[in-house]
Amino acid sequence: MYTELNSILNTTPDSFTQGEFVLLSDRQSDASFLIHHFLSLYLRARCKVCFVGLVQSFNHYSAISQRLGVSLTQAKEKGQLVFLEGQKESLSVLIPQENDTGSQAMDFLRDPSVGLKSLYEFVRSAVSSNGEEGGDGSEEWGPPVLLVDDLSVLLSLGVSAGAVLDFSHYCRAIVCSQLQGNVVMLVRCDGEGEEDEGDDEGSERLMKGLTHQCSLTLHVQGLPTGYCRDIHGQVEVCWRRRRGDGQYTQKKLFQYKVHDKGASFFAPGTSSAVL
Repeated sequence: MYTELNSILNTTPDSFTQGEFVLLSDRQSDASFLIHHFLSLYLRARCKVCFVGLVQSFNHYSAISQRLGVSLTQAKEKGQLVFLEGQKESLSVLIPQENDTGSQAMDFLRDPSVGLKSLYEFVRSAVSSNGEEGGDGSEEWGPPVLLVDDLSVLLSLGVSAGAVLDFSHYCRAIVCSQLQGNVVMLVRCDGEGEEDEGDDEGSERLMKGLTHQCSLTLHVQGLPTGYCRDIHGQVEVCWRRRRGDGQYTQKKLFQYKVHDKGASFFAPGTSSAVL
């Protein structure tokens, strides 16, 4: 958990906005450190967390969380964390084994055209339970949180951008609206910044659709001046709030450097607000 980022977002484990859809994105950079930040934040806040990890193994996330002072193994044992290891589940679908007891969440791999209903059902079941699965069931957790790393992987598995947007919409409906929890999703943008010809059905369409759904975006990109040893890149933070009949948007730009156990953020003084 990065305290400087919490200060920028005006949030702590004891005080955070509920019912929020947070979109993380990157372009020619790596926003993975933000996933680790929100994971540690919500576990410290005693939220019930459903983590759909489509990129890395549980051991990978666990090792980094350990450096941030959070034990994913303990969180799983207590029933606070439900973790879907996408790589492992995908293998169980593509290369089924006898007596396989894996979940059905990745069944869409057999036919991507059917959509992501099975994955949504996995999420719905995980966020709707509060301590029943795993642990002794004696602990009550706070509002549910869904984290997805990274949504773009679904495109490479043959799922259409429209189906992924439907999945995010239904997840937001149950987690944010119905249960007053939070959703955090990471998506990677292709190209140099302008939409590539013919890419409307891919990552750019997905990015545009998710941006329309979310209330907060953190977009990570490299420095326009190129590589710098002391600064790793910049993060554009954009808040979107309803005001009357319109939407109020505020943007701030921060430079950052990731350390082994945290990250430093530097504000170059760029800020804008649009009604």
